[in-house]
Amino acid sequence: MSILKQGEFVGSLDCGTTWAHVCSSVRFIVFDQYANIVSQHQSEFPQYYPSPGWHEHDPEEIQEISEQCITQACAKLEEAGWSKESVKVIGITNQRETTVAWSRTTGKPLCKAIVWTDSRTKNTVAHFEHLLATTGIEVEPGKFKTGEEGIEALRDITGLKLSTYFSGIKLRWMIDNYSQVQKAHDEDDLLFGTIESWIVYNLTGSVQGGIHVGEVTNASRTLLLNLRKLIWDERLLTFFGFRRSILPKLVSSSEVYGHLSHGPLKGVPIGGLIGDQQGALVGNRCLRQGEAKCTYGTGAFLLFCTGKDIVNSSHGLLSTVAYQPGPGAAPVYALEGSIGVAGGAIKWLRDSMGFIKSASEINTLAASVPNTGGLYFVTAFSGLFAPYWDPGAAGLLIGLSSYTTPAHIARATMEATAFQTRAVLESMKLDSRTKLEHLKVDGGMTNGDVCMEILADIGGFDVVRPDMRESTALGSALLAGSAIRLFGWDISKPATLAEVNIKGSRIFNPHMPEEDREKGWTAWLRAVERSKGWDEGVDE
Repeated sequence: MSILKQGEFVGSLDCGTTWAHVCSSVRFIVFDQYANIVSQHQSEFPQYYPSPGWHEHDPEEIQEISEQCITQACAKLEEAGWSKESVKVIGITNQRETTVAWSRTTGKPLCKAIVWTDSRTKNTVAHFEHLLATTGIEVEPGKFKTGEEGIEALRDITGLKLSTYFSGIKLRWMIDNYSQVQKAHDEDDLLFGTIESWIVYNLTGSVQGGIHVGEVTNASRTLLLNLRKLIWDERLLTFFGFRRSILPKLVSSSEVYGHLSHGPLKGVPIGGLIGDQQGALVGNRCLRQGEAKCTYGTGAFLLFCTGKDIVNSSHGLLSTVAYQPGPGAAPVYALEGSIGVAGGAIKWLRDSMGFIKSASEINTLAASVPNTGGLYFVTAFSGLFAPYWDPGAAGLLIGLSSYTTPAHIARATMEATAFQTRAVLESMKLDSRTKLEHLKVDGGMTNGDVCMEILADIGGFDVVRPDMRESTALGSALLAGSAIRLFGWDISKPATLAEVNIKGSRIFNPHMPEEDREKGWTAWLRAVERSKGWDEGVDE
C-alpha cells in the first residue's frame, strides 16, 4: 500500500438549493490554495411540497447527507493519494432563509424545515403589516411608529421589509401552527436556526456539546438582526413575539467556531460560515465597493458590494451583510436583489410540463427559435421578490397564440430571468448611482451559452462567466482558510487572494439592437403589472 501524501487543503460544505436536479443537493469540495478542486462528492436530498405554495426539507436528511458527502469526499481524496489529514479547516455555506426549529432537550427537529421559497406565510405577513399600520413598532421605550413610519423603522433596523421570504416570519408561522413548536417555545425548549446553525450544531456534537451559533449574513435574513450593531434586536423580538433564548449566538463569517466531533475529519476546525449568495460574492472576490455578481440557481441573486456603508434602497432592493471578516471586525455590506424563480422555472418545464428531459436540454430547445413569438413569462410561482415585492403576484404566460410552441415557452423562460436581472440592475443603478459595465455570473444556469447570450442581449451589458464556477463553495473555503491564515489568506486583505481562481473566463457581449431591447423591456413591464395582486393575502 502506497504512503499517502500530506498536503494543505481547505474543505467546503455547500448545503444549498440547485436548479439542475430533481432534488436539492449537498456537496463537499476540497480545494487547494489556487482553488483547484482536489476532491468532491455530491448527494441529493428530496424536496417536499405538501400543499400549494409550501416547500419543505427534512433537516435530518440534510444533516445525514452532509456527513455522507464529507466521508465520501475524504475517501476520494485518499484514492487520489492524499491523506485526509491534509484538510486543515472547513467552511460551510447554505441556503439562507430556510428555517429550522429543534428541541434543546433531544436535539431533534420539531417539524420539517420551511424552505426560503415557501409562500404559506402570506397571512402571517398580512397580520404583521396590519400590526405595523395600527399598533406599530416600539422604536424607543414608550414610543411607537406606525404606518409608513413603522415600515421605514423596520427597514432601518433590519435592511429588510415584511415578506414571506424571511426566517422570522417562517418561525412565527411554525409557532402559531404547530403545537409542538409552540409548546417548545413556551417551555424554553426551542432552538431556532438557519441551515448553517443546524449543521454546525450537529457536526460539533448535537446534545453532546454541540454549539448553537448563527452567522451574521444568515442572521441578516431573519428580520431579527440589527443591521448596524449586528445584534439580535429586542424591539424586533417583542414585535414578533419571540423569546431571546431560542436564538443562536451571533458569530462572524470567519473564525474558528468549534471542531468536528466525529467522522473522518474529527478534530478539524470549522472556520468559515456564510449564506450561499454572500458566499458567491466572496468566491468571485467581489470584496470591494462597486463590485457585483449574480448567482443563477433555483432563484437568482444579485449582490452589489457597498463596502462599509449601508445603502438604503429607494427602489425595492435589500440592504444586507456581505460578510464580516472576523470577530469584532467591521462588516462589509451589500445591496441585494433577490429573484425568487430562475432555474426553478426550468425545473418546472422539465418535471411538471414534460417539455424537456434534462435541464440542459432547454438551451437546445430555446435556440431552435429566434425569438419568443411575442410571449412573456412572469415566473411568479411564489409571488415576486425584488424589486416588485408582491407576494400576491401569480405566474403568468401572456402572448400565447396558436403560433406558440414549447420552444417559444423555453425561450421565454430564459428571457424571464434576464428581464428580472435587468429590473434589479436598474434599481441598483438608481440606488448606487453606478452603472455596471459587466456582471460576473455563476450557478447552474450559467452553464448554458444560450442563456448567457440572452442575458447579455436583454440586459445590454457584458456577462463575465468564469471557467471555475464553484464560487459559492469557494467563498466559504476562503473564509475558513482566512480564519487560520492558511496559505496566508486574509479576507480583509484581498491582495492575499491574488492567486486564487485565476483561470480564464468567457465574456458574452450584447448584440441585440437597442430599439429591440427597449421594446421587449416595455412589454415585460406590462406583463409584470398584469401578474400583480392575483392572490391577495388576508389577515387572520
